[in-house]
Amino acid sequence: MASGLTRAIFGSLALFVAASSMAAAGEGRTSLFKIVTVKDEIVIGLNGDEMVAIGGNDASAVAHALAQKGDLTAWQYNVHRGPNGELQMTPSAKIGLLSHASLRVEPYSTTYAVAPHP
Repeated sequence: MASGLTRAIFGSLALFVAASSMAAAGEGRTSLFKIVTVKDEIVIGLNGDEMVAIGGNDASAVAHALAQKGDLTAWQYNVHRGPNGELQMTPSAKIGLLSHASLRVEPYSTTYAVAPHP
């Protein structure tokens, strides 16, 4: 009986954690990902609403959505100087990505502030 109760508690906890992470993804925070191909690599940003729309909040979800749909629209991010003179990651162009067998999606972290895209 204790094992059934333990499973119920852990199941409820897992559901709460999953719901919390999806809620956090929908808060508008921009997540950055590095798209690596044979020729080059770029950094894209997806906000919380876009992450919810693709059905996840990590690089795996982005790769899966790209493979399933065949294409994905996102904002390309680059390092620029902000209004205060400090370096920050800002959106530079809205781009389209096409699925390719040698494409790799990685999470991208930076010490710079990340500006939201329009």
